[in-house]
Formats: sequence, C-alpha cells, structure tokens
Amino acid sequence: MPSVEEQSELPGAGDMRPVRPRKLEATQRLLGDTIAIDERSWQEPCHLPGWTRAHVATHLARNADAFTRVAAGMMTGINTPLYISERERFNDIERGSERRALDLQVDLDTSAGRLNHGLDELGDIDGSRLVEISPGRKLRIDLLPLARLREVALHHVDLACGFTVLDMDDDIARWVLEWTCYWIGDDPRLAPLQIESTSGFHTRLGGTGRPTAVGGSDALLLGWLTNRLPDDPSVAKTLPALPEGWWA
Repeated sequence: MPSVEEQSELPGAGDMRPVRPRKLEATQRLLGDTIAIDERSWQEPCHLPGWTRAHVATHLARNADAFTRVAAGMMTGINTPLYISERERFNDIERGSERRALDLQVDLDTSAGRLNHGLDELGDIDGSRLVEISPGRKLRIDLLPLARLREVALHHVDLACGFTVLDMDDDIARWVLEWTCYWIGDDPRLAPLQIESTSGFHTRLGGTGRPTAVGGSDALLLGWLTNRLPDDPSVAKTLPALPEGWWA
C-alpha cells in the first residue's frame, strides 16, 4: 500500500476530474463486452485461478458497493471499512457467482451507477482526507476513482472475453501501472527492479540490492507485473521471471 506521502503523487490526487471520466469509459467498455457473454460462459473458468467469470463480475459489483459505502461514510463522518470481513466478502462472491447472466449484468451496471453517484456526492470535499479501507491501510479519498479504475481495467482482462491488457488505452495503462507500482513498493518477495516505461514513468520496486532495469510500454509492464500478459511467449521474452505464484 502506498504511504500517505507517495499517494499525493498518484493520478487523481488533488483532482479527481481527469480520472473519473476515464473510469466511466472503462466501465462502459467492460459492460459492452459482458453483455455478450452467454449463460454457459459465465460459469466457465476465467483468468483468475479458481474463479469463474461470474465470480469476477460479482467481485466487481461488491467492490463498487464497498467504495460507495466508504464515500458515504466520509460524508457522514463515519469511517467505514471497505469490507466488513473477509468471510462475508468471500460468501458474497460465492453466492453471487451462482446467479444467471441477466442478474450479473444488471448488478454490474447498477452497482457502478451507485458508485458514480456516491463520488458525485463527495463534491468539493478535501481529497487529502484519509479513509481506512482495511486495518492499517489508509487511502486518500480522492484516489477512490483511481483505485476503482484499476479494479475495472484489470478484471476486464480477467474475464477472458477478448480484452487483453495490451488493449488498454494509453492513459489508463499508465495510471494503473503507477498505482500498481506504488502498491507493490518495496515488497521483499520481488527482486530489486528499476521500472523504466517508454512513457517516461520510472520507479524502483522490490527488495534491497542492485536493481535490474526492466523497460517497455505501460501496458506491457502492467501486464507483466500483474501476471496478466497474453499467453504469447514472444510478448514477455525480454522480461525477467517473477516469483512463482506472484500476483498483484
């Protein structure tokens, strides 16, 4: 999780307006693809191990509702955690994944609409105010749209419905890469890396020691760091291997 100081450098910090319309567009693009998923395909495996497409859709909808609760809590002065408990979150996703295609699609659409309204309600609130989204993890309130954009963009890939990380618009790929890198930070499971994107973004990740330089486009680096590159050996041939089981 980014420190409070690092969060002030992320896209959307201080002004949500550039990120919010792109979040909406990414959501509409996802909904345009999911409406074409038939009943049987919703129950088929997706890119996330152990989950079906219906699991991903349910997670996205409940994530939108969680962000909506956080935004509402900020307006009323009640610090509301993102999820009540991991057990409840797990149960909600499992139960939701058993629904029919129409119910999943409606849930994706309406939950996204509630979140958009909740962000509207924040108005001119001080964006540097912090909300505790989980025990010990605090987030600037003006970064909620960026956090949601990451969920929508990456889980669109996970749905395995024809959209890959390399299909992301350039600005979205850059913003989500920045968020992902700040989230990973100095995670010691990762060998020291110096990320050098062709867009100009650069940062250091991983443990201590002399870092290995890794370069490429924002989308390529994002797909690599999150283990979401297309299954094409030629795409990742110049990138170092990540730890076994790595996921971000």
